[in-house]
Amino acid sequence: MELLCCEVDPVRRAVPDRNLLDDRVLQNLLTIEERYLPQCSYFKCVQKDIQPYMRRMVATWMLEVCEEQKCEEEVFPLAMNYLDRFLAGVPTPKTHLQLLGAVCMFLASKLKETIPLTAEKLCIYTDNSIKPQELLVMPPFLLFPLLSSGLTFCLPLTSPK
Repeated sequence: MELLCCEVDPVRRAVPDRNLLDDRVLQNLLTIEERYLPQCSYFKCVQKDIQPYMRRMVATWMLEVCEEQKCEEEVFPLAMNYLDRFLAGVPTPKTHLQLLGAVCMFLASKLKETIPLTAEKLCIYTDNSIKPQELLVMPPFLLFPLLSSGLTFCLPLTSPK
């Protein structure tokens, strides 16, 4: 028995846009991105209580949660971007670092997932060191510094119970 593959010509759905294929668009996006990147020296200037190894521990925890929950690929990098941008602008006690990481994952999953992480599930991953109410109250506090640092799209401020 022989299998035959009958391929038809693909249907052209859109004409390539010459403006987007131009290198100028990519260069403009990269220039804009540089303007809004957090300062790498925020551990020296802004954060007095948090050290780089603490950020690494929270980042590892966040990645493990995202992998275990099978989150979309974009959730972890977006959550880390939120975390870095917040830490670059707001002095944070080390006792709030895991809460901050959980809130960043909460917001990123709400933005990128069809079924986002719940507050209760994230609290379980913290060994119940934070309460769901703390997680639900903090997002507006987190958003103000992000908005002032150039985050220009809307994020949900409320969450279903």
